[in-house]
Amino acid sequence: MSYVKTPKEVEALADAGKRLASVLAALCEMVQPGLATCELDVRARALIKEAGGVPAFLGYAAPGSAKRYPAALCVSVNDVIVHGLPSSYVVREGDVVKLDVGLKLGGWYADAARTVLVGNVSLEARRLSVVTEEALAAGIAAAKPRNTVGDIGAAIATRVRHAGFSIADQLTGHGIGRELHEAPAVLNVGAPGRGQELMPGMVLAIEPMVAAGSGQVEEREDGSFATKDGSLTAHFEHTVAIAHDGPKVLTLHS
Repeated sequence: MSYVKTPKEVEALADAGKRLASVLAALCEMVQPGLATCELDVRARALIKEAGGVPAFLGYAAPGSAKRYPAALCVSVNDVIVHGLPSSYVVREGDVVKLDVGLKLGGWYADAARTVLVGNVSLEARRLSVVTEEALAAGIAAAKPRNTVGDIGAAIATRVRHAGFSIADQLTGHGIGRELHEAPAVLNVGAPGRGQELMPGMVLAIEPMVAAGSGQVEEREDGSFATKDGSLTAHFEHTVAIAHDGPKVLTLHS
């Protein structure tokens, strides 16, 4: 299948992932009260260039859409879960800020996201962030040969629902490689043993997107997705290769 990579191709993706991890870590350290989110985008462009890559999101158009994304970074605040546009919005104490960024290097893509808690946040926000990161870890642990994408989704959903939170409707992870979005779709819900079987050489962007409320989302005019009930959200993502001996996270910051 076209989305199974050779060992050399996985090495190229790992190089892109390592550079992206450093970029994302630096951006997360910038987030503080008084910072306009557009400043993060300016810095993201500079950091990606310094890393030898090009921004994966800048100018990206989803299949079938003529609308191109105008930034290098997604900055989604509080009830906005993904695809938030950098703007003049000034970060405040207590905000929950999701940073999602992609990098292209030598024709290969890497994609990663983290949730940043700004100063004194609510107990709910802190717990939501912890649970979402734990759900990502559970999904990654399930990403091994002979398992399926359903096993990944089931592992993520089990952790989220056990904590009393909700998976954001219709927002999924994806395959990644020569294209930013490739097959298969990696849902954050699923049934064990169902769906595409995982094989060595597959590379996936696994990304639980979780809401404190119902999980129902709506697309806004700017293309961002937010919860219908205004509840807080969290988002974590890694680019992960399926190896013979299990999952290998390509976007870990060392």
